[in-house]
Amino acid sequence: MKAEILSIGTELLLGQITDTNAAWLAQQLPELGIDLYFISQVGDNRARLTDTLSRAYSRSDLIICTGGMGPTEDDVTREALSDLLNEPMELQPELEAPLREFFKRRGVENMPERNLKQATLIASAQAILNPVGTAPGWWVEHDGRIFVCMPGVPHEMKQMWQQQAVPRLKPLLPQSIILSRTLKILGKGESAVEEMVQDFIRQTNPTLATYAKNDGIHLRITAKSEDEHKARDLIFETEIKLRERLGTLVYGQDDETVEEIVGSMLQDRSLTLGIVEAGTGGALAAMMTTAPDSPSFFRGGLVSQQRATLVGWGIDPQLIEDNTIMSAAVAEAMATAARTTLGAEVGVAICAVAGPEAFEGQSAGHIFMAVDLSGSVRSVDAYYRTNPNEVKRLAALFALNLLRRALLV
Repeated sequence: MKAEILSIGTELLLGQITDTNAAWLAQQLPELGIDLYFISQVGDNRARLTDTLSRAYSRSDLIICTGGMGPTEDDVTREALSDLLNEPMELQPELEAPLREFFKRRGVENMPERNLKQATLIASAQAILNPVGTAPGWWVEHDGRIFVCMPGVPHEMKQMWQQQAVPRLKPLLPQSIILSRTLKILGKGESAVEEMVQDFIRQTNPTLATYAKNDGIHLRITAKSEDEHKARDLIFETEIKLRERLGTLVYGQDDETVEEIVGSMLQDRSLTLGIVEAGTGGALAAMMTTAPDSPSFFRGGLVSQQRATLVGWGIDPQLIEDNTIMSAAVAEAMATAARTTLGAEVGVAICAVAGPEAFEGQSAGHIFMAVDLSGSVRSVDAYYRTNPNEVKRLAALFALNLLRRALLV
């Protein structure tokens, strides 16, 4: 079954709200074995919406609409579908009565007459009841196509989809299932990773796709089968081969975060962590506080790029004078200071010129990172031409990856 999602509302086109409904629905379809081919956004314009619905009708079996089901003049999803199918909207007494009762329970004796449009159907439509709002949805079957029209309020839409739309859909679906697993990678860019797995990308089942994300490169393995166990086996076989190919570049899977993974590694080894940062504003420390059970292993973070303050934390002033704060040598000394000053087994340090101006002789975007693991010190540096906030985020992310790699040895 080929599906299409239409997100309806001018506020989407103006950027006033983010289309979380389409993203959520897209995640629900694979487990039903439904192939999603298109996602569209259209404003509250009856003619343009009718045209968009017509295009969806011509190429998709299932059209899922969110938004435009309210009572106001610019809620035109019903009218557009009525125009498309040439079926007039008719008031349904069995929908009108509970709608009026809804308003009475809230102390409104005279319901606004414009709300009556929420009690209408066309000949091909059935109402999808909305127990948490006034806007019922529409289930429309016409000439082999299915329209599922739901309100745009996310919690109303999600409940309607899960409790009413999915049970109606399941008997109509072919017996197939689509499953996915995402491997997360740090240490190489998207093009380099893609080269390493090019032969897997050419496969048809399971398929493999690469995505550049904020937390690294994602490799999504997707398998389709009539049998769930077979789909899982296909994914597992490919995952094992990819892990062998990529080795320690893979840091996690699916919803796992690098801070969660590093936190687990520290706890498994009964190690504690201290951090010293210069130029990041505490980005790494803030990141680590989100790791599960962080108080058990995270001793704390020190943040400064003042020479006198760093000297007070145990950094040799001559070392700073000879190398400047923004250097590998000082980053290594800071990692040791993080370990000893905070009483931890592991110290991590970042010296980052976040910008926008150069600092201590280094251009904006230059980052030095170091790890001291029980006295064994390693460091790396990197350079990113981007905005200051992104430099700070990348510095924290890749410092954590440096720590992860150190813990694997």
